[in-house]
Amino acid sequence: MLRIFGENTGERFCDGLSRRSFLQIGGLSVGGLSLSDLLRAERRSGARSTRPRHKSIIMIFLPGGPPHQDMFDLKMDAPNEIRGEFKPISTNVPGIEICELFPRMAAMSDRLAYIRSIVGARGGHYSFQCMTGRVGRGRAPQPPGGWPSFGSVVSKLQGQADPSMPAFVGLAPYDMGHKPWSDPGRPGFLGPAHGPFLPDGHGRQDMVLKGVTLDRLGDRQSLLASFDRFRRQTDSSGLMTGMDAFQQQAFGVLTSSKLAEALDVTREETRLRDRYGRGTPHKQADGAPKLLDQFLVARRLVEAGVRCVTLAFSRWDWHGGNFRRARQDFPMLDQGVTALVEDLHQRGMEKDVSVIVWGEFGRTPKINKSAGRDHWPRVSTALLACGGMRTGQVIGATNRLGEHATDRPVHFQEVLATLYHNIGLDVNEATVRDLTGRPQYLVDDGRQPLPELV
Repeated sequence: MLRIFGENTGERFCDGLSRRSFLQIGGLSVGGLSLSDLLRAERRSGARSTRPRHKSIIMIFLPGGPPHQDMFDLKMDAPNEIRGEFKPISTNVPGIEICELFPRMAAMSDRLAYIRSIVGARGGHYSFQCMTGRVGRGRAPQPPGGWPSFGSVVSKLQGQADPSMPAFVGLAPYDMGHKPWSDPGRPGFLGPAHGPFLPDGHGRQDMVLKGVTLDRLGDRQSLLASFDRFRRQTDSSGLMTGMDAFQQQAFGVLTSSKLAEALDVTREETRLRDRYGRGTPHKQADGAPKLLDQFLVARRLVEAGVRCVTLAFSRWDWHGGNFRRARQDFPMLDQGVTALVEDLHQRGMEKDVSVIVWGEFGRTPKINKSAGRDHWPRVSTALLACGGMRTGQVIGATNRLGEHATDRPVHFQEVLATLYHNIGLDVNEATVRDLTGRPQYLVDDGRQPLPELV
């Protein structure tokens, strides 16, 4: 595992989970299997298209739970102990106001949709819920193998859009303590072939095939396949079921430079890189440096053929110093998200790529004695853009204190149903089979795409 955000500061989430668990990624792994273990062959370049011929999703996960009432749902009529330190500013959509620390979003709110009434969260750090729409282990039964993340579902049902690109890429870690029920990268009952591809910045040379011809690679692949067939004959857990598909994907990636090129942001013009931002130049005591380059990498990946990209941005478990931390993180999130949305529009990709920004729950209306806000699962917020959705609107509302939804509560699964719809999957028809062979719908009965957006 590689820690890409610098040394561990020793800081932990409030439930004892190390911040480090959000900062570790595997080197070139698909479903936990290392591509560096596979053979290398000669490099064969592939041209990158200027526009995707497929639909994609970019999910920006805000681990720890961002403060909804300090971002897009400010409560200026609330008492001082609830209202907070920030003031609202007008946006380019009449009647919509957001936090003053998001001026770039305010200037392009006609291209954004704000949801102020996300419901259905639990009180712990369950990134699992954002990635699956389901609640975690111990809170609701799961099928054998566990629920798959949305990217794994898309990988299973739609496959690779390009044989040299994985269907599902995870740019940053979001595993809470490496627990299977809270790890959004895990494919659940769909098996390792549909887990996220986790590129390692220092291991990208492993994607360049050197010193072995393609013919020689084919011979070794056949030998490896014969060993795997023997392993599958003695495997009763179902783990090896997806290995053929996994190997095909791994070798497809290794025999093309397309993925390595997509991950290389130095190929972009300096002006565009500056627009996205380069992250902070030094470590911060209250969180990892924020790799704003990853927003640009996400765009490059979907343009090159990836169907789903997830990235985790910063750390939002602000039980103390809520407003100080917001002054650091809000402007960077503002820059990264707006640069991404603007870039997608300029490239004509705004109808093909859906963008979602959210965390696992909201924060308490009342500010605590440490100038922080605690966990508040009753309501949270989300931002959506592109994907052909109807933007320039606010969906839902909370009461005067930001405690609960008073208008149009929106469940996590309704948002995921919308994303599935945008990518071409009908949640009323599409199913995936669990390890018992039973078909499972992508969302629970009654959860539909948001009519306000589609």
